[in-house]
Amino acid sequence: TGRIVEVPVGPALVGRVVNALGQPIDGKGPIESKLTRRVELKAPGIVARQPVSEPLQTGLKAIDSMIPIGRGQRELIIGDRQTGKTAVALDTIINQKGKGVYCFYVAIGQKQSTVAQVVDKLTQFGAMEYTTVVLAGASEPAPLQFIAPYTGVTMGEYFRDNGQHALCIYDDLSKQAVAYRQLSLLLRRPPGREAYPGDVFYVHSRLLERAAKMAEDWVVVKSDQEPSRLGNQVFSGPESKHEAEAAAKENGAGHVAKKLADSGGSLTALPIIETQAGDVSAYIPTNVISITDGQIFLESDLFNSGVRPAINVGISVSRVGGNAQIKAMKQVAGTLRLELAQFREMAAFAQFASDLDAATRQQLSRGERLVEVLKQGQFVPWPVDEQVVSIFAGTHGYLDGLPVDSIGRYQQELISYLKSERASILSDIVSKGKLDDALESQLDDALKAFAEIFEPTQSD
Repeated sequence: TGRIVEVPVGPALVGRVVNALGQPIDGKGPIESKLTRRVELKAPGIVARQPVSEPLQTGLKAIDSMIPIGRGQRELIIGDRQTGKTAVALDTIINQKGKGVYCFYVAIGQKQSTVAQVVDKLTQFGAMEYTTVVLAGASEPAPLQFIAPYTGVTMGEYFRDNGQHALCIYDDLSKQAVAYRQLSLLLRRPPGREAYPGDVFYVHSRLLERAAKMAEDWVVVKSDQEPSRLGNQVFSGPESKHEAEAAAKENGAGHVAKKLADSGGSLTALPIIETQAGDVSAYIPTNVISITDGQIFLESDLFNSGVRPAINVGISVSRVGGNAQIKAMKQVAGTLRLELAQFREMAAFAQFASDLDAATRQQLSRGERLVEVLKQGQFVPWPVDEQVVSIFAGTHGYLDGLPVDSIGRYQQELISYLKSERASILSDIVSKGKLDDALESQLDDALKAFAEIFEPTQSD
């Protein structure tokens, strides 16, 4: 055709399963979209962006408290096979229900039966209403596996550039790199480290740089007017809102600052990388770690010992998500990270020491209970207000006297108790966004009252 590869984009793709060229493969008929977009587009520049400031809640306590993700961030999920990487990604998609985030799940080099199960689960939880699945299966030719992530991000960019929010998951980029290596070797390009071509870094960087939080544009208009770029001065950049509000005051009564609807969108990327025997210093893992804004490490040892999600919070980081975290979560999670770090240090030391003093024993028992608090089943994302309460109970010593195996039940019953008896506490956490003194004392009272009626059992 003489044209560069284009794929259909727009709302018509929501809820569909398509191949790497955007053609439907779910048997639901053709995609009714007049809009197409090039698969290869330049990432937005610095001026068009804005710092990450809104949270993207995953519903997983370990992530939302200590490795928070913001809208527009790139956070790598990395771990060996069978450590629950896809489970973390799917929980994140399910947790976006009703939050106005369009999700794109790109499956690269996976078995079609596995992807069918994923689609089935997403449908079961009502998540296909805002999700598109892009599939380049293991049986597809290498060029399609290589192009699939670009197809997914192109579809997500449509929403980003229209002032809406999108989330893109690439499962996984290791297989895309292998497909690209295959292509390059067939094209007789000189191989480099691990036989990957020299530009494999650029393949991933140009993909992940397209995830961004776009700058908000504001205009000053009369209060009964719709905001428009035509004939109005446009304020853009991180301080645009304050500048526009100041200008509205100068213009006198009846003038207000309004955000342009097509600005301030975001595209968040969660790339997945599979490591071999925990080797994060291999070529592709180090490349993607250096491109992203943080990483979530999943470990098979933790997974096998029953800590799920199997996140090693000691070496997982989020470089920009802290700015997007709600204040209430910041308040309770600050001590959590510290106490867990001390617990890990003590636990390693306690293996050699026979008699421990009371303070050390207390620290070890608190740590065990905090690890228990962060355990979570699959497909049960927690709303952020319930997470705050659960972690508050753990870090403020309300779990210290309980047997470890009662903690899961304690958390469930505590939330049920608060919903029925003290519902205002949960709604206040959401509306205020922080724990002030009044709210904290209410929460303390509620936890003390609940402690009297909760019956721990040794055989939970």
